[in-house]
Amino acid sequence: MEKKLILGHKKKEKDRRPEGTQKEKVSIRLARFIFRRKSWIEGIFVIGCILSLITMLFVNVNYDLTEYLPKEAASRIGLDQMKEDFGYPGTARIMIKDVSLYEAKQYKDKIEAIDGVDQVLWCDTTTNIYAGQDFINMDDIDDYYKDNCAVMDITFDEGDTSKLTSAAVDEIKDLLGDKGYYTGMAVQNKSLKENIESEMQLILLVAVIMIFAVLCITTTAWSEPFLFLIVMGVAILLNRGTNIFLGTVSFLTNNVAMVLQLATSMDYSIFLLDAFTRERQKGLNNEEAMTNAIDAAINSIFASSLTTVVGFLALVCMKFSIGFDMGLVLAKGIIFSLLTVVFFMPAMILKFADWNEKTAHRPFLPPFNRLSRGIYRFRYAALIVMVLIVPPAYVAQGMNDYLYGNSAVGASEGTQVYDDDIEITRIFGRSNMLLVLYPNDSPVTEKAMSDELEDLPFVKSVTSMANTLPEGIPEDFLPYSVTSQLHRGDKSRMPVYIRTKTESTEAFRDTDTIREIVQKYYPQNSFVVGETPSTQDIKTFITADNAHVNVLSLLGVFLVVMFSFRSVLVPVIVMIPIQVAIFLNMAVPYLTGSTMVYMGYIIVSSIQLGATVDYSILLTNNYMACRKEMKKKEACLQAVKMSCGSIFTSGTILILAGYIIHFISNTAAIGDLGHLIGRGALFSVILVLTVLPALLVLFDRIITSNEWEDFKKLLARFHKKGKNAVKTGAKAFGKANLAAVRQETNGMGTEVKTDED
Repeated sequence: MEKKLILGHKKKEKDRRPEGTQKEKVSIRLARFIFRRKSWIEGIFVIGCILSLITMLFVNVNYDLTEYLPKEAASRIGLDQMKEDFGYPGTARIMIKDVSLYEAKQYKDKIEAIDGVDQVLWCDTTTNIYAGQDFINMDDIDDYYKDNCAVMDITFDEGDTSKLTSAAVDEIKDLLGDKGYYTGMAVQNKSLKENIESEMQLILLVAVIMIFAVLCITTTAWSEPFLFLIVMGVAILLNRGTNIFLGTVSFLTNNVAMVLQLATSMDYSIFLLDAFTRERQKGLNNEEAMTNAIDAAINSIFASSLTTVVGFLALVCMKFSIGFDMGLVLAKGIIFSLLTVVFFMPAMILKFADWNEKTAHRPFLPPFNRLSRGIYRFRYAALIVMVLIVPPAYVAQGMNDYLYGNSAVGASEGTQVYDDDIEITRIFGRSNMLLVLYPNDSPVTEKAMSDELEDLPFVKSVTSMANTLPEGIPEDFLPYSVTSQLHRGDKSRMPVYIRTKTESTEAFRDTDTIREIVQKYYPQNSFVVGETPSTQDIKTFITADNAHVNVLSLLGVFLVVMFSFRSVLVPVIVMIPIQVAIFLNMAVPYLTGSTMVYMGYIIVSSIQLGATVDYSILLTNNYMACRKEMKKKEACLQAVKMSCGSIFTSGTILILAGYIIHFISNTAAIGDLGHLIGRGALFSVILVLTVLPALLVLFDRIITSNEWEDFKKLLARFHKKGKNAVKTGAKAFGKANLAAVRQETNGMGTEVKTDED
């Protein structure tokens, strides 16, 4: 019976489409394949979800931005060298309140005895605190003790993100209780991990609830939102599980990708269900309706997903490889969403079909008649406003203040680390550790460099073997546990503490000064490493990435839209509102005096372009379809009415997702990214619905012209002219050669005759 039905449908399709295009044939074949193998397909997706639940547990998450620096970065080379020779110690700065000098000393000794702590730098290194306060010049130790507060710089045995360091931080907190205040990379990374894990659970929960509410309003059955969320949930799970093949993903990617995938790919499932509903309303049975629905929706789904994938993949080309990390995971997520909607969702729609009919309700969205008329009436006013705001917006978006490094992420405003850092800085000022690496070849040179660095006004302390070891005492006299931290084989290390933030103009300038002094004494094989040098390199590489990422994303999306519309000029019209929306989005932080994390800035441009250009494509497609039967005014009004529902649904979901991330997350990089996405989607929706209709009407002749065919004819004419020119040239060349040969032959004949004479 099923076979007869399919054959009958095939015959019907053949009658309805004279020959059928290749795309139609492929889509129909795909639909039939899905029906024949739907049980197998369901099984594959179920197995994939089970495997993903297991594999996602083994995906490592990286919280250190320096890991994404390219190998040629000077700080990366220095870090790799130090890890190889000494390891890379984690660092922290702690303050103990309401303690005497002697109590602080006892705390210091207890901290130093904790497993995982290498050393604690405090004033007892240079001052005998047991001499009595009458014999201690308190001005000499006010960098470490004043107002009954003690501050200590801690170096750990292992890196900032290691489990041993994390356990040591917990033990220090248990020891100090309410007296302790904590900052530094080891504390920041631990806090960042804990905050993000709790935040993202809440973000995902709130996002699902809000998206569910939006879908309840924009769909026509109470059960449809459950269908959409199940399908998208499967796609998200598959994407997270396959991150195992990357091994490690960034904290930004790991936590933001889920919400972004949900928000940017919901359209695909809406397209398919809407098409199925329309076919069912024609009186077709479920399978016939689904076949026609796949045939009708597949092109829109592929075009929509491809623009988003291309926008995300532009990030892969960043030298600062967090872009590769995020771009690949997001693009992969869109592909899984596409595959899930095309292969898994048809079976789910058929399972939900009866339930959808039973829970059907009247549409809540208005017909948008008044809105479309208002948009058309004020279309040129909207266009004039856009033209006026573009120049200042373009200038403003290039004048923003940015933060680049780890501290901007892990110690952002609203976190406990940020509050503790403010309190420590209020009492003791800043302390920023740099590590100088250089050859161990001359104690005299080491001493001279150490003394010069120590004399710098912004340097708080310098620790080297030359200034630690008493004059005349051989290095072998000290235990290896002490000497190995500063000298190891032919390599030396020198911790230098400076009085600056880890990321500031002053920090960059002071680090450059120290680097110059080091280069003077050790021109070869010397490095200055630490958070500040790494931040300098992050800034250099990520700002260089910005230009070519924007160009690649624009070019990629342009090409997709060009082949979709078979036009060179239509993509320009389609992309204008989105690009203007990006300019406006990036200009707002400058106008409000806000400082952004640069990572969010560079990533969001590609995300906003790839995710929201679909709104422009949808409206333009509808206009071109209506224009075949209507005048341009009526076509514009109808296109806006047809598009508003989908644009509002998709746009609202993306806006909500962005702002939910922004308001819940205290992590600057994640919060800023969410804010930019939410605000960017809002601007895109507004500009697509106000500016694009004006552009479509204004350039109606271009849009409705058969530009692609004219272009192909032009190429054909050039090709024909070229062929004729080649033929003419070949003929002329042949004639010239023949004449030359004849002349030469005649000349030889004359010569022969003369010789004979």
